[in-house]
Formats: sequence, C-alpha cells, structure tokens
Amino acid sequence: MSVQERKERERSDRERLIVATARELAEQQGWDAVTTRRLAERIEYSQPVLYSHFRGKREIIGAVALDGAAEMAAAVRAATAAADGPRSQVTALARAYLGFAERNPAVYDAMFQLDGGLTFANDDTPEPLKDAFAALLESLGEAAGDGVHPGLFTEVFWAALHGLATLTRAGRLPTGDAERRVELLVDRLPIV
Repeated sequence: MSVQERKERERSDRERLIVATARELAEQQGWDAVTTRRLAERIEYSQPVLYSHFRGKREIIGAVALDGAAEMAAAVRAATAAADGPRSQVTALARAYLGFAERNPAVYDAMFQLDGGLTFANDDTPEPLKDAFAALLESLGEAAGDGVHPGLFTEVFWAALHGLATLTRAGRLPTGDAERRVELLVDRLPIV
C-alpha cells in the first residue's frame, strides 16, 4: 500500500468516526448537543481536523442523513424481500420505514427535519437519497394502480408514512394504534 493510499484510508476512517460520533451524540442527547468542540473532544482530534473534513455542523448532519438513507433503503429492501406478494410487501415496507424512524430518531431528523445542505428530487440529489426513494418505489410502483404515476404515488405514500412517524414521535398519535394505522393505510391501496 502506498503512502497516499494509507493517508486516504486514514482520512476516510477519521471521517466515518466523526459521522458515527455525531450520530451517537445526537441519538443520546439531541442535535443541539452536537458541536464541533464536543465532537473534537470525543474523537480526540482538534477542531481544525474536523473542519478539514466538514465545514461545520450542517455538513455533518448531511453526512449522517446520507448514511441514514442508505440504512433505511437496506432495511426496506430486506423487509420487502422477505414478504410474499404485493400487499405484504407494502405492509413490510411501511413497518420497516416506521421502525427505522422509531429506532433512529436523530438520524431520521437529519434526513428529513434538519438542514444538512442536501437537495431532494432534482439532478443534484445525492445518490443515497435517490436510492432510498428507489427502495420505496420498487415495492410501491405496482401498488399505484392503473393510470397513476408510480413516482407520484410513492411520494404520497412516503408522505403518509412520514406523517405517521412524525406525529407518533411527537406524541400526537397514540403508539398503541400504530399497527392498525399501517393496516388501514395499506388496505386503502388498489392492490391484491
């Protein structure tokens, strides 16, 4: 391994450490607790080292969001692959999405609530975000029904899941009815 390759690997490892530490701190104490000073202390590097990887907290939030999008896409694909038939695939997708949001609230916030400097739904959208949407589209495309654009249908279903995740987490919806909400949502779809 060349010196240059070793330096690139070390830089990549350091960047992953920064992102993992930010995520851990955010999950434990919330995003307000994530500061470059705290991150530098936790990873035992100076703040200038952090700034050599990220221009600030906004970019760190964006990096956490991209990692989260990749994890969510993998979770959705794994859940739908194990399902039998279109209806059970959509149910599995909804459960996987909502489960991810519940288990990873700070990551979910980074993905959809906080400004991580990421763009959605255009040519500049980072690949992990496009792939997360594609993971939803793969199972929801067939559920759209005749005459309905699969992408548009996926956006609306995603919005419904996001609303359920956000309202449940905020205590606006009782957690005891979460499964019934998923069933109600899926039962309204034109799939067999």
